[in-house]
Amino acid sequence: MSTASHEATDATARRGKAPAGERLADWADGRLGIYGLAKANMRKIFPDHWSFMLGEVSLYSFVIIILTGVYLTLFFHPSMQEVVYNGPYVPLQGIRMSEAFESTMHISFEVRGGLLIRQIHHWAALVFVAAMLVHMMRVFFTGAFRKPREVNWVFGFLLLVLGMFTGFTGYSLPDDLLSGTGVRFMEGAILSVPIVGTYLQMFLFGGEFPGHDFVSRFYTIHILLLPGIMAALLVGHLILVFYHKHTQWAGPGRTNKNVVGMPLLPVYMAKAGGFFFLVFGVIAACAAIATINPIWAFGPYRPDQVSTGAQPDWYMGFSEGLIRVMPGWEINLWGHTLQLGVFIPLIIFPLVLVTIAVWPFIEAWVTGDDREHHILDRPRNRPVRTGFGAAWISWYLILLVGGGNDLWATHFHLSINAITWTVRIGFFAIPALTFVITKRICLGLQRRDRDKVLHGRETGIIKRLPHGEFIEVHEPLPQDQMHTLTAHDQPEPLELGPDVDENGVRRKVDRKTKLRAKLSRSMYGEGAQIPKPTAAEHAEITSGHGHH
Repeated sequence: MSTASHEATDATARRGKAPAGERLADWADGRLGIYGLAKANMRKIFPDHWSFMLGEVSLYSFVIIILTGVYLTLFFHPSMQEVVYNGPYVPLQGIRMSEAFESTMHISFEVRGGLLIRQIHHWAALVFVAAMLVHMMRVFFTGAFRKPREVNWVFGFLLLVLGMFTGFTGYSLPDDLLSGTGVRFMEGAILSVPIVGTYLQMFLFGGEFPGHDFVSRFYTIHILLLPGIMAALLVGHLILVFYHKHTQWAGPGRTNKNVVGMPLLPVYMAKAGGFFFLVFGVIAACAAIATINPIWAFGPYRPDQVSTGAQPDWYMGFSEGLIRVMPGWEINLWGHTLQLGVFIPLIIFPLVLVTIAVWPFIEAWVTGDDREHHILDRPRNRPVRTGFGAAWISWYLILLVGGGNDLWATHFHLSINAITWTVRIGFFAIPALTFVITKRICLGLQRRDRDKVLHGRETGIIKRLPHGEFIEVHEPLPQDQMHTLTAHDQPEPLELGPDVDENGVRRKVDRKTKLRAKLSRSMYGEGAQIPKPTAAEHAEITSGHGHH
């Protein structure tokens, strides 16, 4: 027998003597390639910074929503069939209500742990949307959306929007008086859409409001359609994070071609596991301490009643604010009445969201920058982008005030008319004012960074020079701080060039090019950024008059 045959026989014998678990692992790896995949990815490096945990809070909240939602589906009946309540909650005994409301009461008062799970589910939904919004703001202000992550930014934006509507459909399922008021509000907004409004209303409600089907239809959308799309987007989002590698803050040894941090296994996974249980514990503590959506206090929905102080969850409040502060305009066209007081806010609502979604593509078009970016910007070094983001947040907040104008009026003893007009004016004035103030703050911080690099850190030590002058002694910055303050690049604004060519013929410049150059000057021209110090300037000052 040949040597090769002996080696094959020995290998077979060794495999036969291997433990059952090892043989199973070999079998699975030979068919699925799990070992090779794990070896390539489980040692992937992730940078360590507190701001990166915001995305993890979103992920863990989504997992908590799924886990608690599965439990709730075991007991919830998505039906609008009327029944008479005979449960343990005495104030509602003998009251007619839908099976949806009755089953929610059953979960809250009779299912073991049901009320706590309901509370955790609702709190996790609020934290999920809040964490996504803050996470996206971190990505926006630091420029983490730049090439090659534009698609991932769109995925995150879609997750935020779908999370908002998933929360709205879930909040409507108990069919209580509070959520029913919100559904009635939405139904009226849908009816204001020209041509297709009545068709959309019939599709969702199956007839005149409230119909007999909207709970079952919202239930399907809430537990199947929207979560399925969100899960697919989330998987794609995480795959792209792995594929593109993680962004990192500027620092010594960090470039666009490497990642400085900890390996996924075992360090990062251990931290992530602990952080998941921390998030779960905080949400569970909030659910146990602070009651949210006590449907027994509102009672079942009736079309002839409206709950006092009815408010949507905070993430949908700005959409209601748009409609509350909009003047009640309407026009008649070809025998049809168009409710501009509702239709215009329905147009503005997506525009408020889309303005932040399309920014990465606008910025890439204006700069013409086609490089890959893995080093994050400090927000102060991009004053226009930071100002725009702050203006968007102020826009969102002023509309949120409009959505709760009745509560502001009652709690602070103010005129609801004065609040409405303040929001109307603020809708246009406050974002512009916020942009200007934020931009000026960023430029001031840039000047301070420039002074730090050139003159060092103030020590508070006063020194008298031989000729009698008093100066403060400055201490040079450490090299790592110097690198952090000067590592960013400063794009040059695009120039249109001379009006005439070398032959004296006037050049034709299209409007698109002119607009691009104008936007480029506004973002990176004079007054939009403070030139960072050069090596020559630093050398000249540090070799000067003994101030250091």
